[in-house]
Amino acid sequence: MSNRLANETSPYLLQHADNPVDWWPWSPEAFEQARERGVPVLLSVGYSSCHWCHVLASESFEDELTAAYMNEHFVNVKVDREERPDVDAVYMEAVQAATGQGGWPMTVFLTADAEPFYFGTYFPPEPRHGMPSFRQVLEGVRVAWTDRREEVTDVAQRIARDLSERQLDYGKAGTPGAEELAQALLGLTREYDAVRGGFGGAPKFPPSMVVEFLLRHHARTGSEGALQMAADTCEAMARGGIYDQLGGGFARYSVDREWVVPHFEKMLYDNALLCRVYAHLWRATGSDLARRVALETADFMVRELRTEHGGFASALDADSEDPLTGAHVEGAYYAWTPDELREVLGEEDGELAAACFGVTEEGTFEHGRSVLQRPQDGPSVEAGRLAGIKERLLAARAQRPAPGRDDKVVAAWNGLAVAALAECGAYFDRPDLVERATEAADLLVRVHMDGRARLVRTSRDGRAGAHAGVLEDYGDVAEGFLALASVTGEGVWLEFAGFLVDLVLDRFTAEDGSLYDTAHDAEQLIRRPQDPTDTATPSGWTAAAGALLSYAAHTGSQAHRTAAERALGVVHALGPRAPRFIGHGLAVAEALLDGPREVAVVGGAGDAARAALHRTALLGTAPGAVVAVGEVRAADGSGGEFPLLADRTLVDGRASAYVCRHFVCARPTTDPFELGEQVGALRP
Repeated sequence: MSNRLANETSPYLLQHADNPVDWWPWSPEAFEQARERGVPVLLSVGYSSCHWCHVLASESFEDELTAAYMNEHFVNVKVDREERPDVDAVYMEAVQAATGQGGWPMTVFLTADAEPFYFGTYFPPEPRHGMPSFRQVLEGVRVAWTDRREEVTDVAQRIARDLSERQLDYGKAGTPGAEELAQALLGLTREYDAVRGGFGGAPKFPPSMVVEFLLRHHARTGSEGALQMAADTCEAMARGGIYDQLGGGFARYSVDREWVVPHFEKMLYDNALLCRVYAHLWRATGSDLARRVALETADFMVRELRTEHGGFASALDADSEDPLTGAHVEGAYYAWTPDELREVLGEEDGELAAACFGVTEEGTFEHGRSVLQRPQDGPSVEAGRLAGIKERLLAARAQRPAPGRDDKVVAAWNGLAVAALAECGAYFDRPDLVERATEAADLLVRVHMDGRARLVRTSRDGRAGAHAGVLEDYGDVAEGFLALASVTGEGVWLEFAGFLVDLVLDRFTAEDGSLYDTAHDAEQLIRRPQDPTDTATPSGWTAAAGALLSYAAHTGSQAHRTAAERALGVVHALGPRAPRFIGHGLAVAEALLDGPREVAVVGGAGDAARAALHRTALLGTAPGAVVAVGEVRAADGSGGEFPLLADRTLVDGRASAYVCRHFVCARPTTDPFELGEQVGALRP
């Protein structure tokens, strides 16, 4: 018998559709039911690839006695945090304020007015490690609600009031300058792990946005320290177990400081961001490792996350079935023993693979199994032989039960993938990757965007979901469209990006220039979420600021540039104090300080000289530079789809490039080498 989740589109909610718990989706009807019954709401928030969400479900939500107690005393509401990031953000803020920590699964008890009064994350079925059991929590909340309801209601109202009164006043902080960015670099240097790469201790997350800032800071200032931190961090991750040494792609984070054992779920957003970061590292240094990892990660996304409708699925689970025990456990798909290597490869190649990939008899993971790495001190192996070993291991791994896939398409994360794949395709002469980026962008327009250019957050099986897009959807999708426009020369993507950034101005911007995560006319929660700091993805606030700035550079729109500058006041305030948590804003600020540079390339569509100039422009490291490419326009001088092409002519009848910034233009050039010097590119 199914509950009310059976008709939802979220794979996470559908996983709970057959629970004995009488789940409701987040809806006004659920809270009305709680009011009519006089019981509290139990809000459970998670996501499909979350390991501990699955554990809580199997231990408690699938247990008949626990479910019966939940159904009798609560209205139970299940939320996919990836589908409703606004709901997640509001109550996670409350959890963190109350407990000092947060995470998923998130468990919150609410009044019928959606005001929270008791908080937690995972609760075990029996008391352990000082944690109460889930049943004890349920019974404690029921007793408090029954015997001290007035006190509970007062607490809930006070918490809701405190949350609603929190205000961010960064709109008047002023735009960040060179001094603030230098202070941010100094702060990152203090937190940098010079031995293992990355920042901070365990668990260690890929610092994608911070690495992008470091690369841009090096491009603008020549700071070798910034480049070294970026390059060493990228190499450490690529050699570690957090990177899939056989199939490409990154896991969500490492449980240790050394990048050895990952939390095995593989998220689209991590892989899109890291694919682009490694491509940018190659652009800055020519590193063979960076090129390999960028391409392997791009190929992983296309091979394992692409859906039949052209978009990209959200994630692969951490858990899969262990072929030996039949149990669903973390890492079963990815870990190896020496015996398993020898069984697939034979004695000699098996021993070599164990040495190359750090597979030991004791194991680096659990039950004597190891996560594959590429240690610095591993043996030197001829490339062709190593490729053959990897190919055989990958084929053998494909016979194992595969992790599940959350196949909902999230607009923001697909925007990140569009940007990464478009640029990788352009850099590495892979037109197939540009095609995949274009197909994903087309899906976003056809399925996620309505007639007013408003976005829906998710889709599945080519059908739009019910929930409105949030600020990060607008910022990241616009960024993807802008990158695609620069790569393809198709101005329609610039036009679509313009629709989205105009909606940011109209629907998400406060009077002081700060940005909200939800639109002015979105569902009203107990607090309107507003967070400028990055999580595993760029904050919506700074993603939108970056898109506004790039669009302004393309079009000359002062309104969009002013909006970007006002939004970046938060970087002025937070960059020097908390640089790890506002890396994307710092990267956008680097673009602001550098211009960003505006590059226009004109010439015939099939002209090899134009193609060479275009490629050089794309390979420029100047922070946030925008590129327009096309044919010389008609006699009226208009730029057609790209305003930057207006009045641009051939020089001596040859394809030409124009570079401008800060209202000043360099001499037009027909020479790719001269253009490379103007945009900071390595020699093409």
